[in-house]
Parts: sequence; structure tokens; C-alpha cells
Amino acid sequence: MPLIGAHVSIAGGLDRAFARGEEVGCSAIQIFTKNASQWRAKPISAADAAAFQAAWEQSSIGPVIAHDSYLINLATSDDAKWVKSKEAFLDELQRCDQLGVPELVMHPGSHLGNGEEAGLQRVADAFIDIFTEAPDSVTVLLEITAGQGTNLGWRFDHLATIMEKVPDGRFGVCFDTCHAFAAGYDLSTLEGYDTVMSEFDRLIGVEKIRAFHVNDAKKGLGSRVDRHEQIGEGALGRDGFKALMRDPRFADVPKILETPKGEDNEWDRRNLELLRQLAQEA
Repeated sequence: MPLIGAHVSIAGGLDRAFARGEEVGCSAIQIFTKNASQWRAKPISAADAAAFQAAWEQSSIGPVIAHDSYLINLATSDDAKWVKSKEAFLDELQRCDQLGVPELVMHPGSHLGNGEEAGLQRVADAFIDIFTEAPDSVTVLLEITAGQGTNLGWRFDHLATIMEKVPDGRFGVCFDTCHAFAAGYDLSTLEGYDTVMSEFDRLIGVEKIRAFHVNDAKKGLGSRVDRHEQIGEGALGRDGFKALMRDPRFADVPKILETPKGEDNEWDRRNLELLRQLAQEA
């Protein structure tokens, strides 16, 4: 069984994520550990953490990864917002540690007109501070972005630069297929997929890919527009997903949907079934 799943809700309690994942056929899930549109959240109690871990042990779900709040911007030049973002990201890492979730996905941030070089340095400086206090149990997964606006992370070398500037950091990569395609990496054919992965391996190393976001793209190659589409229904198409699902290097790497769910999570079920089929096709 391939390690595939979806981002699932924690409404009503963190432990409820597992039943929601199982209901649609997930073998892996992604969660927020708090409301992603708010800076602060109620602390995770010992009882909450125990309930989460018990539900995990009793479920058929394997890997669980978390995603941080979209409010966090470690690249900002605004000192007050930078400090606030660092504190919020450290809290996210600590929440993952409490739950036993080993990996936290994050967007590198937006330089907001200050320039990519300055923005990447700002992110690196933030991580140098964060890792002095962060729990050792959690790896930060830098996510490839589509490059909308002033967002960083849309080139593989952006991620490589952050890692190089923070030599003591605990980093991996979350490879988002929609984002990479929108950023100009052509994953739509087997040949294109192989070329892109070779480039990633040269700059970073494919062993650093610890999670995938499997999303088709509403807009075309190099559009720099972050709009997710159902698998096989967008500009990326089915062949790139087939190449990914059959790549033995990533057999043990979770692949998570972030596509529109539809009524009663219908699209999650359909997309997961399609990914299973693609994994078996000759």
C-alpha cells in the first residue's frame, strides 16, 4: 500500500484527525496542530496529547506530518513581525514535539520587496535563533512554493541556500507538485519528471525529500500561480503523478493531497484511488 493521504481537520479535537483520515482511505495524514489563521492557540494539554497518541496507535494511519500557520513569515524585514513569527514557529515545533509528530512543513516566507537575497538571509537568521531552543525531535520541512508575489522557495537553490546558511539546522523538504510546476519545473511527462528530480538531486539531494504534497495545477507551467486542482484534471496531468507513484526512491515518503475535498470528501476518495491505480500501472 502506498503512503498516501490528505490534509485532515482537527475540529473537535486533535485525536479526531485519524478517524477522518481512515474514512477516506488515508495511510498517512497532514494536520494543523492549531487554528492556522490565528497567532495564538490554547496549549496542548497532557490529556490532549495522550488522546492523540492513543488514537494514532489504534488507527491504520502511518506517518503524520504537521503544517505551520500561514501567518508566519520568517523572511519579513519588519522586526516586530519577525520576532512574532519566530516565537510562533517555535511554538509550532513544541506542539509537534508534544504530539510526537516528527516533521513540520513550512513556507520559507515572503521578502515583501526587500529582495530574495535579503529575504533568504532573514529566514536563515531566524532559524539560527529558533534551533537554539527547538526540540530535537522535530524536523523542519521547507516547502517548495509557486513563487507568487514575493514568496521565497520557488527555486530549489532557495531551499539549498537556507540549509547551507544554517548548518546545524534539522531540515528536510516538502515537495509540492503544483508549486514546482507553477514555478517552472516541468513534471508533466516522465522525461520532465526525471529531469526535475535530477536537478533537485544535484542541488539538494533527493534523500532530503521527506514529504510530497500531491496537487495538480489549475494554471500552466511557470505561471507562478498557486492554485491546486484535482489529480489528472489540471495542467500537470496524470503522467507526472504516475512517475512519482512508481518511483522507488519515494516509496516510503508520504504523499499528501491538498486538493478541494468536495461534498462528503468525495474528491479525496477519488484522488486517493487514482493515486493507487497509478502506482500499479505499467
